[in-house]
Amino acid sequence: MSRYRGPRFKKIRRLGALPGLTRKRALTENDRKSKVKKSQYRIRLEEKQKLRFHYGLTERQLLNYVRIAGKTKGATGQVLLQLLEMRLDNILFRLGMASTIPGARQLINHRHILVNGRRVDIPSYRCKPQDIITTRDEQKSRTLIQNFMDLTPGKEKELPKHLTLHSSQYKGIVNDIIDSKWVGLKINELLVVEYYSRQA
Repeated sequence: MSRYRGPRFKKIRRLGALPGLTRKRALTENDRKSKVKKSQYRIRLEEKQKLRFHYGLTERQLLNYVRIAGKTKGATGQVLLQLLEMRLDNILFRLGMASTIPGARQLINHRHILVNGRRVDIPSYRCKPQDIITTRDEQKSRTLIQNFMDLTPGKEKELPKHLTLHSSQYKGIVNDIIDSKWVGLKINELLVVEYYSRQA
C-alpha cells in the first residue's frame, strides 16, 4: 500500500488531531453528531491509523518499525514511539523547520538538509544523540526554512527536551533519545502493539 495522498481533513475528522499531517483543526469530539459504540478491534485499528497518518508511513513501514521495536530491549510500545520520533523528517517538524511532516519530507528529498555536515536525502534516517541538523549554505534552502518558521509568528511552540534549536543559524541539535512524555501525539501505543500481535 502506498503512502496516503488523499484528503487530510477527512482523516483528522475520523481520527482526531494529527499535527504531523496538517496544521488544520477538526471538530472536537463533543461537536460530532453521533457517538457510535466502537468494537475493540476498531479502537485498536484507529490507534494504529492515527500513528500511521501522523508520521506519514506506509503500512509496510509501520509493520517493520513494530518488528524492530519487538526485538529491541524495553517496552515495545515505547521503543516504537522512540523509533518514529527519531526519524529525520519528524525531528525537522518538531524543531519547527517544517510546518508538517510531509513538508519536512519534501525538504529532505530535495536535499536541503545536512546531518553532521553531510547531505541526507532519506526522510526515515534515524537521528542519534549529538546529531547536528542544519540547512545547506545556499540562500534558497535558508529561505524555505525561514518561511516555515515564519508560519507561526509569536507562537513559539515548546520544544521537546531532547532537541535544541538555534533559529538564527538554522541549526538543530539532538541532545538525547526522546522521553515518551514528549511524544507529539496523544496515542495509546499498547493498542498499536496489540493490533499487530493479533494480526500475526
